[in-house]
Amino acid sequence: MHVTDSREPLRPRDLLWRFGPMVYGPTVLFALGEGAVIPLIPILAAQLGADVATAALVASALVVGQLCGNIPAGWAVARVGERVTMAAAGVVSLVGVAGMILAPALGVLAASVFLIGFCAAAFGLARHSFMTTRVPLSFRARALSLLGGTFRLGMFIGPFVAAALLAVFGDEHAAIWFFGGCLIATVVLVLVGPDPETTFVAETARRAAGDSTIAEDTGEPVTGSIPTAERIGVFRTMWRYRRVLSRLGLAAASLAAVRSARQIVLPLWGVSIGLDAQTIALIVGISGAIDFALFYASGQVMDRFGRLWAALPAMVLMGSGFIALAFTHDLAEAPMWFAMFAAVLGVGNGLSSGILLTLGADTAPKDDPAPFLGSWRTLTDAGGAATPLLVSGIAAVASLSIATGVVGVIGLLGALAFVRWVPRFVPRPRD
Repeated sequence: MHVTDSREPLRPRDLLWRFGPMVYGPTVLFALGEGAVIPLIPILAAQLGADVATAALVASALVVGQLCGNIPAGWAVARVGERVTMAAAGVVSLVGVAGMILAPALGVLAASVFLIGFCAAAFGLARHSFMTTRVPLSFRARALSLLGGTFRLGMFIGPFVAAALLAVFGDEHAAIWFFGGCLIATVVLVLVGPDPETTFVAETARRAAGDSTIAEDTGEPVTGSIPTAERIGVFRTMWRYRRVLSRLGLAAASLAAVRSARQIVLPLWGVSIGLDAQTIALIVGISGAIDFALFYASGQVMDRFGRLWAALPAMVLMGSGFIALAFTHDLAEAPMWFAMFAAVLGVGNGLSSGILLTLGADTAPKDDPAPFLGSWRTLTDAGGAATPLLVSGIAAVASLSIATGVVGVIGLLGALAFVRWVPRFVPRPRD
């Protein structure tokens, strides 16, 4: 679909599809390269002398970097814009890539991984802020689910790319070079390609000049540019919006925690019940494929019926799935139950695709969303980062089954929080 007549009604979704490569392309490239490198971080750490616990700590530096990068990224986007922030993040990420390739010690490798995670936060927040200010309410969930889907696509395909490069070159550093190539392509695309941030403004102004009545299919006007209202800064923004952050934000953090638990618990559960690595990889891969297949359906549900219709089923499915899985460890049919509940968790996670991005966009201030989104993403990333520590701690003092059940309880409590706070803080999409 494209715009052909300056007097036709301006349809933001048409512009979104028209400039889709510039809107979604950088995210795909970054996620593709990152997805190729992530599985190899523990291997690189082991080559530098790390034991299993230390290798896991080095790998966690990526999540910690992303957690620490959200608030600075919000500040940068608010001050210099999405395009400059993404280009700068891409260049700085190349420093992290060089550090991974040349790392002489574990400290350098960990710092490089942390730097890449820090820059990943800038990529995520820049496009999140763009969607918040440019995409109308009735189309927002689909646009953001598609953004989440592009990230999932890169993370889904990336490990297969890494496997192919390992087969050809026999060296883990080949995947890091591939990530560097993706980053260079990302920076070139961001700097040379048409800037969606200014294109939306120019197209809106041109249409307005041709037809003073700008019809929309949304019920909510699209902002022409980020207004020059007083910018109050990141920490003042956090204080001003403390009610929504401490209520709906914590509900969102519980969803992020349950999502993160799925990535940790499923492989550990497979090992605990005695499955081989190939079977575990197959079951986890099928769960991931189900998750990926549902990402756009989540946006359709949110736009047509409301945000709660995606958040609540997702949380109930994942919470109940974890609780039910916790009772199957010692059953004779444990592998069958493992495969079944892994699929259930994949469905639940797929139904929640884009919900955190969408709720953040719904509750962000329209004039200057980036500082708020930095705070929002810090909360959700903190939920995801805390889960591995929670699962490992409970498993160490009790059992993996109890840890899995606790995650399920968190999911059900999060569902109740969504029921309580989504109607209060989130506007209802209008047809």
